Amino acid sequence: MISASDFRNGVTFEMDGQVMQVVEFQHVKPGKGAAFVRTKMKNVITGAVTETSFNPTAKFESAFVERKDMDYSYSDGDLYYFMDSETFDLIPIDKSVLGDAFRFVTENMTCKIMSYKGKVFAVEPPNFVELEVTDTEPGFAGNTATNVTKPATLETGAEIKVPLFVSAGDKIKIDTRTGEYLERCKG
Repeated sequence: MISASDFRNGVTFEMDGQVMQVVEFQHVKPGKGAAFVRTKMKNVITGAVTETSFNPTAKFESAFVERKDMDYSYSDGDLYYFMDSETFDLIPIDKSVLGDAFRFVTENMTCKIMSYKGKVFAVEPPNFVELEVTDTEPGFAGNTATNVTKPATLETGAEIKVPLFVSAGDKIKIDTRTGEYLERCKG
């Protein structure tokens, strides 16, 4: 059990059957009246953020969110299979859990699998990945205008905007959180 007076950033607890994580907290002692804890918290599974005030003596069940590194193996229809690198067990995860950033993941890439009481609720790919551009319009010399981009298709099938000097066959670095081009890779 954890009380509201023990709240710190990053603490996870169970409230009304939901797993919540403290984003911000503030212990308030007004001149008149009882002290309270103003809390901004995020629902770990849905991502919804709410602000609530608690009595410092309010008690909640602690929640342990398991984060485990697993390698993406293959997909079969709407199921995506991830391998535990310690036990070599294959775990199927439904497509609805993956999220938008998964479009940058290739086979054998290590992702963080987040679960609560054995139920997987999120798959987090690496923050930065290097992928090959498979298709894009050819760049042409003399085009030095800044911040001009063109669409490019990556080896995973995802489409992003890249600078004009990037051509098919180039390896580029991408931020999976924003889906933005970062740099062209050497070699």
